[in-house]
Amino acid sequence: MQPSTLTAAMHPNAVGLETDDPLIYRARVNPERPAVFEVATGLGQTYAELDDSVARIATVLAQVIAPDTAPGEAFARIAYLGRNSIAQIAVCLACQRAGYVFVPLNWRLGAMELAPIIDDCKPALLLHDLEFAEVLGLIRDLAPKRLPVEGEGGLLTLAADMPRAEPVSINADAPCIMLYTSGTTGVPKGVIITRRNTFAAAINFALVGEVTAASVSLCDLPFFHTIGLVAICRTTLLMGGRLVISDRFLTERTLATLGDTSLGVTHYFAVPQMAAALRSASNWDPSALKALQAIFIGGAPLSPALIRTFLDDGIPLVNGYGMSEAGTAIHMPLDRDMVATYPGSVGFPAPLIEVRLVGEDGADVADGEVGEIWLRGPSVTPGYWNKPEETAKAFVGDWYRSGDLGRRDPGGVIHVPDRLKDMYISGGENVFPAEVEAVIGAHPKVRDVAVIGVDDPRWGECGLAFVVAVDAGATAEEIFVHCAERLAPYKRPTRVIFLDTIPRTASGKAQKHILRQSHIPS
Repeated sequence: MQPSTLTAAMHPNAVGLETDDPLIYRARVNPERPAVFEVATGLGQTYAELDDSVARIATVLAQVIAPDTAPGEAFARIAYLGRNSIAQIAVCLACQRAGYVFVPLNWRLGAMELAPIIDDCKPALLLHDLEFAEVLGLIRDLAPKRLPVEGEGGLLTLAADMPRAEPVSINADAPCIMLYTSGTTGVPKGVIITRRNTFAAAINFALVGEVTAASVSLCDLPFFHTIGLVAICRTTLLMGGRLVISDRFLTERTLATLGDTSLGVTHYFAVPQMAAALRSASNWDPSALKALQAIFIGGAPLSPALIRTFLDDGIPLVNGYGMSEAGTAIHMPLDRDMVATYPGSVGFPAPLIEVRLVGEDGADVADGEVGEIWLRGPSVTPGYWNKPEETAKAFVGDWYRSGDLGRRDPGGVIHVPDRLKDMYISGGENVFPAEVEAVIGAHPKVRDVAVIGVDDPRWGECGLAFVVAVDAGATAEEIFVHCAERLAPYKRPTRVIFLDTIPRTASGKAQKHILRQSHIPS
């Protein structure tokens, strides 16, 4: 979907959907109910207060960008560079209420990495935390109109005295968010997310995650990722729960927050590396986490061994599968027996999405066979910003091709062995790196691992394992012996490279293109 065609979503008969705004209803019927709380500052707002902030910020946005917005130009982009905060959630919702597109930027990126993203989305306004003013100063020409969120003359100061803006009337298929992909292939793309997409994605996670008005969700995953911004924040607010916001993941602080009885956190989302860090922390005490219904996991393959350790402590790690392009797509139920029976599985399709597993011939594969995951439903993106060719490649009719591989067992449970692009062929056999990574990751001396396929004169390709060891005593020979006891010969890596850390995206995916470029001769 291109900018010229996006304007079609704002037509004379457009319908303003109050139902997809997670605040309007709650501010009306539960105005004094706690809505948001910041761990770092202790600040909080009720639903009425948050709704008021959103309405006033919407006025500021309209006044700041109006002079430089061409008449009739729809869906101006508002970029935001900042850590998780009540302010960022308010801006996101204000963009939707005013008819703009919210573009959260990855604050972990440097100026030269942010530059192509900002140049691609061409924001009418770039909001930023004061912390990132210096980084943005290096690329000032790409976003000449910018405004700090905090401080004198900043967004929050200006909003305090502004009148409330009324919601604009916009079609459900109008864009409201644009998320840039995590770039595991090195080239981020702007994923267009419409109002309908956001609403359906939130409903999907509410149903699979059993999120209700009684739920309290802690979010320390960054808002520039769909898990943080949509699955956790939008879902919790839409259902009338309480959203606890942390500006970053700090192991001991996160555990203290999860165990804070005054908050009573029921839902927490993490990537596997975060879950492993929590259990290794000095203040790990599962008895203090009685209010927690589950730790929801996504973003990267989940080791069955890690699942078992948490189950032994009485806490299920509930796995799922999703992406910026579709939100929550497949998920395990909140059932400890099911989690124990299918460790590492991602579960069943969410209620508002259809899933196909498709072979190379374009036909659905049989149960037990591996096929590419195709998705269809109201939460699926209409396409990529300014990339018609990429959009065309990603769709077959109205089915979105995920690029990930799935296998369904006779009971309907789906497993995700790996990404289609990560699979390699050794001696004529398909090898899924995620399977090898799970085996190596279970070794007691391994903290983290990523496996890629590399050229081999005898086998065509063979595995190269990048390993982060628990201590300096780990050896490649130990890894080889461990694999020989658990993997077929063609699946075993033939080389091991020890690293201090494995580069990962905010969602936990290993950036294998960086590993390949850094350690494989061209």
